[in-house]
Amino acid sequence: MSARGRRPAVAGLAVLAPVAVWLVADPLLGHRLRMTADERTLDIDAVPVAVLASAAALAGWGLLAALERFGVRRARTVWTAAAVAVLALSALPLTGGGMSAGTRTALALMHLAVAAVLIPGLRAAPPGPPPGTATGHRTPGRAARSTLG
Repeated sequence: MSARGRRPAVAGLAVLAPVAVWLVADPLLGHRLRMTADERTLDIDAVPVAVLASAAALAGWGLLAALERFGVRRARTVWTAAAVAVLALSALPLTGGGMSAGTRTALALMHLAVAAVLIPGLRAAPPGPPPGTATGHRTPGRAARSTLG
């Protein structure tokens, strides 16, 4: 897969992964995912799961691209540390009340599913330039001169 296609594919998979967890927990196993707060009940459906996973994937991709673009040394390592920190912070609301153990477990698995796709997928090094080129762009003039002598 090309470098151009890899990151969008990873972002797409990061959206599908928690939706798959939701499909197993809610429709398949019949456990309705719900949270209650201040006398209100929030049903967790596939659409908000996909939207939030999309936001996380795009934010992660954007941060990594910015780190790489601005030449941050060890950009992928810095990004990985940030991604793990965000995963840890995203788990904090799961420690509160207002949800059943099944909902808490499903939400934790959704968070882990997004991270399991995004972190290794976006961290993977894009393919380097073709052999024999410094920038990855072949210059016809250089190739012709080098073969002539």
